[in-house]
Amino acid sequence: MARPVLTLLALLVAAVSLYVLEAARSGITFTDRKVGDTPVTTLTRDGADGPNVVVAHGFAGSREMMQGYGLVLARAGYRVHMFDFEGHGMHPDPMSGDVTQIEGTTRLLMDQTRRVIEDVAGEQPVALLGHSMATDVLIRVAAEVEAGPIVLLSAFSQAVTEDHPEDMLLIAGQWEPHLREFGVTALRMVAPEADEGDTVRDGEVLRSARYAPWTEHVSILQSRVGRADALAWLNRYYGRDATASVPPTGWAFLGLMAAITILSAPLARLILTQADLPANQQPSIWRYTGTLAVPAILTPFLAMPLDFGLLPVLVADYLAIHLGIFGLLSLLMQRVLWGPFVLGWTNMRAMSLAILALLIWGIGVFGFALDRYGANFFPIVERLPIIAALIVGAVPFMVADAHLVWKASVWRRISARVALLVSLGIAVALDFEGLFFLIIIAPVIVLFFLVHGTMGRAFGKRAGPLVAGIALGIILAWALGVSFPMFEATGDSA
Repeated sequence: MARPVLTLLALLVAAVSLYVLEAARSGITFTDRKVGDTPVTTLTRDGADGPNVVVAHGFAGSREMMQGYGLVLARAGYRVHMFDFEGHGMHPDPMSGDVTQIEGTTRLLMDQTRRVIEDVAGEQPVALLGHSMATDVLIRVAAEVEAGPIVLLSAFSQAVTEDHPEDMLLIAGQWEPHLREFGVTALRMVAPEADEGDTVRDGEVLRSARYAPWTEHVSILQSRVGRADALAWLNRYYGRDATASVPPTGWAFLGLMAAITILSAPLARLILTQADLPANQQPSIWRYTGTLAVPAILTPFLAMPLDFGLLPVLVADYLAIHLGIFGLLSLLMQRVLWGPFVLGWTNMRAMSLAILALLIWGIGVFGFALDRYGANFFPIVERLPIIAALIVGAVPFMVADAHLVWKASVWRRISARVALLVSLGIAVALDFEGLFFLIIIAPVIVLFFLVHGTMGRAFGKRAGPLVAGIALGIILAWALGVSFPMFEATGDSA
């Protein structure tokens, strides 16, 4: 597709997406406050007099990730209260407690949730809606407080019994077979012959288990079917007939993110002068393979003894060390097997401006859109040291990566990313219990390369790989630093 046509198409998609996303927010007031240290955002429309709904996110989530459901309920007249769990989003306190004990970390999250529920409680029982990790927390809290209907997304909990919770809707993604099975199991505690899609009753206990088409664990948060079912379930309990449109905000969000990514190329051509760069001189397949294999295999063995666990984010210390060693080994192998480096611009002022432009686009523009419509992306003060520490490892890694894949074929670029994931996989195999959460980080790294890697490649074509590597290293550290929960490990169950 010709460049001008692709640019115009991206601008059109961005405009339509923004219209859909802003229309979903129009008429809804966002009120930020705190319950103790817990950040809470309340969504209400003018004159809202409906029941209160407390909305809780999943592991590594934030309030912003739940607004797809929150906005629909608020537009229907409910008063929606979304909050950040400890260690997540804008909450300043790390998660703590013993994660292996119900009376450890789970108990602390239950107490936090209970405080939010008690803060908003009114004449009618408070409805509860949660995703993933929050589903177990909400089920357990509902046994201790007066709660109304419960809507659970991608749920699993061993606290479900034949008579608790009494009023529960379970929605799993179509591509979550195990969680769909759990929903059926919860139904059959009440009616042994029940199946997915049924609504069953036994005395005061009413349950239904359904699936949201074409969704998995994350995309269920934007499911139009899931949101409509959640609203109908609450309306039934409270005897309301309030309706609200369910806009395609999921597609609009993806469209906006894709448009911002695509528009990085015309932006680079507009603001950057083409550097005098050499022709593509990629090494032979054997030298390229050697450059990938050595850091991929050696890094886990070199990094593990250096992991001192100082940062209050799960596996952040190890990841920073792993990235740094991987990057240094890759640079060494490139120098030995390839020859002199291609840096691009050497004028420090021009380099600084190019790096700043990519940071503004990748963090400012992309990050603002993500933070407003999808997930928290801007750090609290407590996370700044974490980002700084990650930069130490991420910058040399991304400088090496940018030089490695500069003007490379798509298959070589893919193989470079696979090498990092294989290396992280080796680390997990060496210390599964200590580094398990690297598995959760892997999708974030893949998304980073798909989005910010594309932006960096557009800038690198104009200014050289050094500019792209430095900027992308900072952005990668930022993305990892804000995405994953802060955690203060303890051995007790207090």
